[in-house]
Amino acid sequence: MISVGLALPGPTLAQSTSHRRAAGQAAAVRAAATPAAVSTPSVPPTGAAVGSGRTVGTAASGTLMGMSILPDSGQTETVSVTGGMSGGNGVTNTTPGGGLMPVERAPRSQSGMTRDYIAKQAPTTSIDNLVASLPGVVSAKIDPLGMFPNDTMTMRGLTQSQIGFLFEGAPEADPLSYVTFSPTLVDNENIGSVTVSQGSPDLDGPLLNAVGGQISTFEINPSHRMGGYVDVMGGTHSGNKEFARFETGDIGNSGVRGFVSFSYTSANNWRGPGDQFRYHVDSKFVKEWGQGNSIRFILGFNRQSINAMLNPTLQQWRQMGDHYNLDATYTPGDVNYYKFSQVNSNVVNIVAPMQFTLTKELQLNLTPYYVHEYGPQVGGENIPVSGGYFGAATYGTPGSQYGALTQPYATNGYLTALLNDPWNQKNSGLNSTLRWTHGNNTLTFGWWYSYAAHTERYQYDLVNYAGNPVTGYGLNPVRLSNGQILSGDNLNFWQQVNALYVSDNIKLLHDKLQIGGGFKAAMMYRSGTNNLPGASPWKATGSYFEPLPQFYASYQIDRHDQVFINGTTAFRAPVSVEAYTPDYDPNSGQIAKAGSLKPEYSIGEEIGYRHTGFYNFSISLFNLNLTNHNISSSGYIPGSTSPVAEPINAGGETSRGVQAEFGLGYWHHFSPYLSGQYLHSTMDNNFDAGADILPTKGKISVGSPKFTGAIGLQYDNGTVFGNFNLRYVDSQYTTFMNDESIPSYTTSDLTLGYRFRSIGPARHPQIQLNLINIGDVHYLAAAGSTTGNAHTMVGMHGAVVAGSAPIYLTGAPFAAFVSMSSAF
Repeated sequence: MISVGLALPGPTLAQSTSHRRAAGQAAAVRAAATPAAVSTPSVPPTGAAVGSGRTVGTAASGTLMGMSILPDSGQTETVSVTGGMSGGNGVTNTTPGGGLMPVERAPRSQSGMTRDYIAKQAPTTSIDNLVASLPGVVSAKIDPLGMFPNDTMTMRGLTQSQIGFLFEGAPEADPLSYVTFSPTLVDNENIGSVTVSQGSPDLDGPLLNAVGGQISTFEINPSHRMGGYVDVMGGTHSGNKEFARFETGDIGNSGVRGFVSFSYTSANNWRGPGDQFRYHVDSKFVKEWGQGNSIRFILGFNRQSINAMLNPTLQQWRQMGDHYNLDATYTPGDVNYYKFSQVNSNVVNIVAPMQFTLTKELQLNLTPYYVHEYGPQVGGENIPVSGGYFGAATYGTPGSQYGALTQPYATNGYLTALLNDPWNQKNSGLNSTLRWTHGNNTLTFGWWYSYAAHTERYQYDLVNYAGNPVTGYGLNPVRLSNGQILSGDNLNFWQQVNALYVSDNIKLLHDKLQIGGGFKAAMMYRSGTNNLPGASPWKATGSYFEPLPQFYASYQIDRHDQVFINGTTAFRAPVSVEAYTPDYDPNSGQIAKAGSLKPEYSIGEEIGYRHTGFYNFSISLFNLNLTNHNISSSGYIPGSTSPVAEPINAGGETSRGVQAEFGLGYWHHFSPYLSGQYLHSTMDNNFDAGADILPTKGKISVGSPKFTGAIGLQYDNGTVFGNFNLRYVDSQYTTFMNDESIPSYTTSDLTLGYRFRSIGPARHPQIQLNLINIGDVHYLAAAGSTTGNAHTMVGMHGAVVAGSAPIYLTGAPFAAFVSMSSAF
């Protein structure tokens, strides 16, 4: 097992490749568990005000695999407010809890947010950080702007790679590592609504990893009126963002309307040398006709580059705090030079949801999608001139078919080089649903097909004594004596998914009682090769068939009160390419063995109650049993800034707990919000550490804080507005043996703003101040890796198991950003 106690640059761990991503910064060994399953609409709420993403003054409408989310079309759920408004940024001040508690009717634990909350956060805030106040969610903010693409969020103790992520109904997680880099998806100004299901994924959702629930995000709807919106931001760490959106309005009598937006964001790293920048394009066009017919076309593009920051062990954090960083200047052989550690994320994202009313009783939904992600990712490593490895073969040794490396700039028998990883991944699919409603019964049939391909062969770019690539990035790779490119990976990986599902829902007792159930048959085939000399196995395949039943029921006591219960299942196929083919390195030879091919499988149950009205309250109890917990442990290749993942089957886990949230409608312009969760998550098996067995059965799962909570308060009188959020996260273990942990921490953010009267073409211009971490708390936000034990100990069979110190992600400090925006 690779040591994960190295304290080297973090974002290099959040690689955008299948196996590099699996080595993500949050490091993927937070062994925990939580419920799964159920289903919410794969189409956005109807009747939403422009920019709100939710129905103004009513509950969001839709269906849950045929289960009506609203009590009845004639039973409008009113929300007491002091008066709605229509701001240029989509704020209406109609959502209780300051925008954090829209009315929910799904028979499962579910929370959300609208523009009333989203628009008052810093313009660069990512989806991961937006949901940080919702019950059960822990989102580690390691960058004040929220731009770092990292797997840093957990929900009920499960990692981000165990949470399904839908954007306009399409899956956005990497199909192999399941990590979602939400900063690359959509600009904050274009997010209409976000819905979080803490334990249960949609049965009809195109997801293969949602054992811990799902997050669904929708963009704002284009306006019927031609116009635009601009937002300009500046602040600490030279942070800045320029955003502009153009709305076409209704285009003649075509029934088509749309928007296109562009943004540029940049900042200096808040600690250590380096910077970051991001170019982003969003566009959305809508065609509507007849009764319930629509086609939406969403196209997004993202180009982003980030210099990494150095992640410490607990001891290094205590000694150096924020000063433990990469090196700003280069000396020969120094792989910790900051220019050697870069994350480049390029994404093309296309989604085209379609809804057709075929007859009065028959509805067809189609969601085709295409996601293209590519690098390069850059790290640093010293590679041996002779005696090194090319796959399982050696070079520069007696009897080897490969001679010693002959490139210049050698120092003490090593060449300093950039590990340049130009990974390339394409993922496409179609999710189709046919829904038949007859009387009080709704029957749903569906099919999801997906195909993903991933290619990757990294190379080593030689650098000179000044630390610069000799002929530029990717132009002159280090080659062996026979001309072959030196590499540790030459991957060609693909997967194909077919999932068939059926569900039935019936309404009884004047539609107050709804009972539903469904079944999903998920079929996946994977094949991967590593075409390096001696790779064993050089080719591997995986074939999976998983039956996924669900049951759910709800009873609408009256127009304000509802109870629900559900039993759900979900699965996640093995994480990362290393679950199939091994990794190699010029210094060490084989560094990661193929892991277990058994998929995770979860069985979850929930029972809950919610009240809606002027005050809104929800509470739910949950239980989850998880088998074959697939963990992609991560660490750096010794002597490099290049990560590696190693799949581990950690056995079973059990998670139980209770979550609750409370929010008021606007009262004298104030709207408060409270949320909290108690979680008890334990490992069900002892852990095989290689040298011996560790007695981990009954230990608290890694990354599973016992208590989490949030307090929010919003004020908005239409002219002056403010928003305050305080979050508490209990201590979290970072080793399976519970011998090292992250201390508990509390952070808070504040928003202050003022809206001006319209001035000429400028509608509702405003100025907004966002203060991040207003107490300037210095803290460790999350585990960058996890290990079996931090301290050396004797295993169950008497052998010594060496300790390995986890590395940690450092929480973002105080930051202030001022933005000015206006609609036109």
